[in-house]
Amino acid sequence: MARIPDAFIDDLLARSDLVEIIGARVPLKKQGREYSARCPFHDERSPSFTVSPTKQFYHCFGCGAHGTAISFLMNYDRLEFLDAVEELAKRAGMEVPRDTQQRNTNPDGQDLYAALDASARFFQKQLATSAKAQAYLDGRGVDAVTRERFGIGYAPDGFNALRDALGSDERRLKLLERAGMMSRNDTGRVYDKFRDRVMFPIHDRRGRTIAFGGRVLDKDDGPKYLNSPETELFHKGRELYGLWQVRQAHNKIPRLIVVEGYMDVVALFQHGVDTAVATLGTATTPDHAELLFRNAPDVYFCFDGDRAGRGAAWKAVESVLPRMKDGRQAFFLFLPEGEDPDSLVRQEGQAGFDARLQQATPLSQFFFDSLAADVNLSTLEGKGRLAERAKPFLAQIPDGAFGDLMKQRLTELTGVGARASSPDTHVPAQRARSAAAPSTGKRSIVRSVIALLLQHPPLGVELQPPYRFASLRQPGVPLLVELLQLVDQRPDIATGMLLAHFEGREEHGALQKLATQTLPGDEASWLREFMDATAQLERQTLVQRLDELQAKQREQRLDEGDKQELRALLQARLA
Repeated sequence: MARIPDAFIDDLLARSDLVEIIGARVPLKKQGREYSARCPFHDERSPSFTVSPTKQFYHCFGCGAHGTAISFLMNYDRLEFLDAVEELAKRAGMEVPRDTQQRNTNPDGQDLYAALDASARFFQKQLATSAKAQAYLDGRGVDAVTRERFGIGYAPDGFNALRDALGSDERRLKLLERAGMMSRNDTGRVYDKFRDRVMFPIHDRRGRTIAFGGRVLDKDDGPKYLNSPETELFHKGRELYGLWQVRQAHNKIPRLIVVEGYMDVVALFQHGVDTAVATLGTATTPDHAELLFRNAPDVYFCFDGDRAGRGAAWKAVESVLPRMKDGRQAFFLFLPEGEDPDSLVRQEGQAGFDARLQQATPLSQFFFDSLAADVNLSTLEGKGRLAERAKPFLAQIPDGAFGDLMKQRLTELTGVGARASSPDTHVPAQRARSAAAPSTGKRSIVRSVIALLLQHPPLGVELQPPYRFASLRQPGVPLLVELLQLVDQRPDIATGMLLAHFEGREEHGALQKLATQTLPGDEASWLREFMDATAQLERQTLVQRLDELQAKQREQRLDEGDKQELRALLQARLA
């Protein structure tokens, strides 16, 4: 996907009223220079969500949610990045750069979507005239409202029904083939891929049909489910069946329940459990995990209780762990033998299924139970084995309370890592060396300059590169130089986009804490403090270089150039 120019994004955010955008969705209350509200991304009783119109970013002190107007639309309205950009551009009367749009949009994309939409309408018409397909859905308890909600249809028996209806010319036939609706045999003959099956359209995050799943009416007729192949529009490892319907049912999704089949999703909706989605014949992928948590804080995985089901659950664990930021929860519900969500909800109803969910196994418990299944924890050897198995997985959990608690639990089970809880031990060397002293201790000059720059990025324009203190050997200087270079390259950049640049890097947390502070004074006083502080850094750099040259002089290793530099520095210090 082509990248939208940073300058356009900066200009777009500068023209977007963050308070207006968030205020249209969340009740905001003015507090000084900022606005506050109860966080829309987690449940809380007292407001910890703040919106800064000057810094152009929001931040929740409770769950850590943060970002710009773009990320807010992505998380609250559940839009993709490009869709969020286009939404803001439309509001601001701007046009997304034409070359970007062309490279991001398949030239034939609209025609492919149209072909799939026409296929969905064709299948729905066929369902209305097929007694056996209707009888099958009646037998499964799927009423007319649910059929319409999911756009369920029927692919007639025979090889040419869809082809004859929609493939009226060579171009349309090729579109259907590219969309995964046709198959081609060894002789080159093109024919309908789906035949005599109940059809379940698969929708993308904008509600467009991108693929289909087809279920046989008679279990003896070939594979139970047949999915569309991977196409330009459809990648099964990135999509979840039913997510579009969940979004339509909820403004704020409380939880998502991951099941295995189309009919499981449909049956749960039919009985009032309207937060179910299904993976499309594949294990839970990292893309699935990210998509799930982007839409809901709590995710329940429903699997068979047999060996295969527990294997599928473990694959879900591997995809979920690296995305377990604080505030997210994952649970595992293992079903009785011979049952599936469809059969259970029909027997027990919504209340019965909800009761089972309340008894689901938390990810933490399933994780340690699975790793310790064949381990004797009464021996040192067994404890050592569990520790070695667990450590690589725990290392993938994002920094935060959940990761700390998982490591603490490993210590409780094995005794390994108990000393790591000491606050003075086990600090990674790279973290201690790197960036921002912004995180701890008394505020250094470097930290003060970074805080001012985050408070008001245009301050950085007052300094012209190259920055004379870039060689100063102090914690945070490389980070400060990087921030200044960003402002120099993008003079209109706001705090929110500065922070977004460091998303995923270890400096991000410290920068975010500094950015959320409200510094006293106004722009004029900030400018004076900023210039005074950078002047001090330049003087410290001069002293550092003098010390280097004088040490070299004592060893009688100065060349003529060094001598000239030393004299110049001495004069500069006296000036």
